Amino acid sequence: MTIAAICRHEVITIDSGASLRDAAVRMREHHVGALAVTVASAGYEQVMGLITDRDIAIEILARDLDPADIKVGQLASRNLASVPDTAGIAAAVSIMQEAGVRRLLVTGQEGEVTGFVSADDVLEALAAELSGLAGALRSGIAREGAERPSIPRARPRPVFLAHGTPGMKQPIGL
Repeated sequence: MTIAAICRHEVITIDSGASLRDAAVRMREHHVGALAVTVASAGYEQVMGLITDRDIAIEILARDLDPADIKVGQLASRNLASVPDTAGIAAAVSIMQEAGVRRLLVTGQEGEVTGFVSADDVLEALAAELSGLAGALRSGIAREGAERPSIPRARPRPVFLAHGTPGMKQPIGL
């Protein structure tokens, strides 16, 4: 499975000169926790950083700073990491781990930003694959049960712990 199959293809951006309030409003409107922070360069937008809802809460509110005094570009993390849209999940996880980030920009063949992938997106994809595997195992067990005749079971014999096993209570009558 490629990253293109699991990433969010709509990249929500905000200009680096925008207010933190504008960033919070945009996050709420689009139901996202991060925005790509852009600057105009040679007639097109270039991503210069990321800002997250966590950045706003931890860096501004926890330090009791006035959000009106700070622009998005001042707070944006410039620790950008990206993954090609043709990469697999393992490559994305490796890049996240190396860069120490939870979100990656997804890039196309020309280096253009084509999406966003988060650790949550990766976990969701892996959980779906594991769920499919669990379903395959259950189907296999059901198929085996339907195809094979029942064999009478022998009566199970009791098994005892050896004397002196830590935590063992002494059986009555022994």
